[in-house]
Amino acid sequence: MTMMPTTSASAAAMTQPSARIGLIIPSVNTYSEPQFNHFAPSGLGIHVARARVAGQWKRPLPDMKDEIAGAAKLLADAHPDAIVFHCTDTSMTQGPQGEGKILDIVKDATGIDAMATSRLVLDALQTLGMTKVVLLTPYTSNKAVIDYLTAAGITVVQDVALKLAPKNFGDVTPQDWARLAKENDRPEADGIFLSCTNTRQIEAIADIEQMLGKPVVNSNQAVLWGAVKRLSAKVGPLQPMPQLGRLMQSLN
Repeated sequence: MTMMPTTSASAAAMTQPSARIGLIIPSVNTYSEPQFNHFAPSGLGIHVARARVAGQWKRPLPDMKDEIAGAAKLLADAHPDAIVFHCTDTSMTQGPQGEGKILDIVKDATGIDAMATSRLVLDALQTLGMTKVVLLTPYTSNKAVIDYLTAAGITVVQDVALKLAPKNFGDVTPQDWARLAKENDRPEADGIFLSCTNTRQIEAIADIEQMLGKPVVNSNQAVLWGAVKRLSAKVGPLQPMPQLGRLMQSLN
């Protein structure tokens, strides 16, 4: 049998990453995997484990401990450099202390350093100097997110929760998110926070920043930024990523 020659493109696609990140994502999430694999630099490998920690499965942290630990152990088999508990609403619902307990669960189960979407979002907002934000989400309620941000000194000046079921989060197009940002922008707001890991919000970042002249933070964008920042020595030089807005530019 004649073997087809390996093209340079396919050879590049099979290059082993120099760093790896593990994501514990909610079982209902269908957008984090394709987005991370699309936007991650070639030097960063993405590995995912699912856990029932959001939507109808969100419950008090002690009741989710074994679920989180089990997902973390599965990821540990892939030897990631760090593991992220990747659900904005659930991690923010626990508050700063609960967030720390989640990270302890992951670290105790695996011995691997852990991060949470909530903390990486906060780091991103602070990096961009965002202290008064417009908050847009598909959630039933934004109370947990607002409480978390308020405790960190960030004021939500406009709060929009679309009250969607998780299976319908993806029905909101990037154009819809951009329109919502424009309609709900406020003069006192110094940025837009698009909260949720299971949406198409990340595709709207560049358009919103261009339209409003203000920085935008999204959950998936913030975690990718945080992972690349943390593992920069292994990931290596980055190509420009204008579609991910000002936050990614802060790495250069």
